[in-house]
Amino acid sequence: MIINEAADQAKYNEQLEKLEIQLLLEGIYRHYGFDFRNYVYSSLRRRIWHRILAENLYSISGLQEKVLHSKQVMDRLLGDFCINVTEMFRDPSFFLFFRVKVLPLLKDKEFIRIWHAGCSTGEEVYSLAILLQEEGLYEKTRIYATDVSEFLLEKAKKGILPISKMQVYTQNYIKAGGTRSFSSYYKVIGGKVLFESYLKNNITFAQHNLVTDNSFNEFDVIFCRNVMIYFDKYLQSRVHKLFYDSLCLQGFLGLGNKEAIVFTDLAQCYEELSVQEKLYRKIK
Repeated sequence: MIINEAADQAKYNEQLEKLEIQLLLEGIYRHYGFDFRNYVYSSLRRRIWHRILAENLYSISGLQEKVLHSKQVMDRLLGDFCINVTEMFRDPSFFLFFRVKVLPLLKDKEFIRIWHAGCSTGEEVYSLAILLQEEGLYEKTRIYATDVSEFLLEKAKKGILPISKMQVYTQNYIKAGGTRSFSSYYKVIGGKVLFESYLKNNITFAQHNLVTDNSFNEFDVIFCRNVMIYFDKYLQSRVHKLFYDSLCLQGFLGLGNKEAIVFTDLAQCYEELSVQEKLYRKIK
């Protein structure tokens, strides 16, 4: 009897917690326009409780009150929701494949548009700029780097990284087929690394919400790597449709190593260039 009562109470608490999270996410959407309602529940739950403890609060409802009345608290929660796991030339084999197999197919274009969706703090964007520079394509390319978080975008625009990461990034650069000295792309100032300004010349950083915003241009290449793993199936389908509508015919889509297009409604619209690197070409 006691065991049954404990089980019933646990189930009740779980249902109440889900309701509180739903109300929090609905409030964020209605008040700020950020829609996290179709993100993976378990991931959101962990991040919500992290923010509750960090704000010295005791409940999800308490966090909701703070979030709706304080943009500063909302910004901190948004930072928790926006997964910031990135590095220069992350997954070097992806960048090597893109350099060797994809860029030669773009050389004859008069102008190249690339959308890097979910760019975080910009490490992979600058990696792409370096790669294009080395292949002689940067001058005729415009990279649109977007993220839902203004905080992360501001960091990306600065192009400043801790020098402690340069050893790992240099190894990634070499594995990605780098043809120069990686240190030639940055200056060291007071223990920080500042990218050369010319790498920013053809990059436009802008806020864009994959969940609620629409297509804003036609692109030859779209990168969205390790972002959709945090979306549920409905939201993944919505974003894949957005990318399909944004890609020109024969355009290229690059996904993260844990993502795929094979089980989507649009799979037949792409040619798979690499199973391992998750690179696809739009064929219809």
